[in-house]
Amino acid sequence: MIQPYAVAGFLAAVFPITATPGASVALLIQGGRRRALPVICGTITGLYVHATLAVLGLSAIVLQSSEAFAVVRIVGAVYLVGLGLWTWFSTGTAKPKPKSEPTYVRALLANVLNPKAASIYLTLVPQFVTPQENLAVQIYVLVTAHAVLAVVWLSLWAFFLGKLPRKEAFRRWTKRVTAVVLVALGVRAAAT
Repeated sequence: MIQPYAVAGFLAAVFPITATPGASVALLIQGGRRRALPVICGTITGLYVHATLAVLGLSAIVLQSSEAFAVVRIVGAVYLVGLGLWTWFSTGTAKPKPKSEPTYVRALLANVLNPKAASIYLTLVPQFVTPQENLAVQIYVLVTAHAVLAVVWLSLWAFFLGKLPRKEAFRRWTKRVTAVVLVALGVRAAAT
């Protein structure tokens, strides 16, 4: 079993990465507090996907193959840029929203296609596990701790966003800023 100090050390190491606003926060801003649960669930599911890939060893293969890593990086970048452009162009119209927007899927894809999230489970997690113990159990304990941290952090963002003004001009402005952030994240992912 993984030691509590290893979990605490992992959380201390992953907190700055989790706290840095990225696609999940941008999706929270875009969807507002009423869409927070699907964004949080999609983000957490993405963390478990990365952990599962790490357990299966597939993440290590992608990291070792520069071509495979480049494909994941470019696909993720294209997805973020596309999401940003969609957000930008959807802000100008005040048409009624469909009853079920695929916010969960967007958050899941944003996390799964994020090379930064994958690198956590490739480079950071191995520093906190003991090779003699069951690797899968240790990785799933760490991802669960990471998930709890992410839920708390994103819930704080959702609470904060719920306190912002609800005027249409302000909402349009925040969606435009969100669109620019998503495109910038995509361009950064493609360039690094």
